[in-house]
Amino acid sequence: MFILGLVAVAAAMWIAPRWILAAPIPLGASGLPMAYAQKIFYFHVPVAWCTFLSVFVCAAGSVAYLAKGSRAGDRIAVAAAELVIVFGACMLVTGPLWARKEWGVWWVWRDVRLVTALILWATFAAYLFVRRYGGPGAQKLAAGLSLFGAVNVPIIYLSVFFWNNMHPKATVARPGGMDPKMAQPFLLSLAAFTVLYVLLLAMRVKLERARHALDDAHLAADEAGLND
Repeated sequence: MFILGLVAVAAAMWIAPRWILAAPIPLGASGLPMAYAQKIFYFHVPVAWCTFLSVFVCAAGSVAYLAKGSRAGDRIAVAAAELVIVFGACMLVTGPLWARKEWGVWWVWRDVRLVTALILWATFAAYLFVRRYGGPGAQKLAAGLSLFGAVNVPIIYLSVFFWNNMHPKATVARPGGMDPKMAQPFLLSLAAFTVLYVLLLAMRVKLERARHALDDAHLAADEAGLND
């Protein structure tokens, strides 16, 4: 299944750029066509979706760990947190690249969506830092940070409806709200990145499971006096 998924992602990544190049460029708020950099949309939105998905996966694993002490939940949580950092970095880089061409600026601190997205990324950077250097109880403290991050996601999404942002309202990213020639490559890109995310998560969880098994083996060897 892993190999099939990898092949599917590779095929989608090969097809998607051709569809993206053929897709029309929509009109901006001024009524004129957007800059050619609008093509970043087909990458920016899928990586943002994977970022938010990973936040909720991490939060779900953290809840399982806090409620039941689930080691499987903790493994999923730390794997998902690392992917928040990876996909979130892609989101924070591609957004300003698009903004620079479309709005003439890289970053605007008064834009609530930009600032809350940066806070989200920093929250999960803190999650990993706490797990690494927090000492006793670090896993529970990190789990709490993941829940804080999950609360931030709806704020990021809804910010364009309640504050004046440079970001437009999130209607263009809905398949029914765009030209069908745009929807086709967008949905393909979205599916490809989602499958890629699932594959990366599965690999990272498997690695974490092996690490835990190795730690347990070392502990059992110590208790049996085999490491003396």
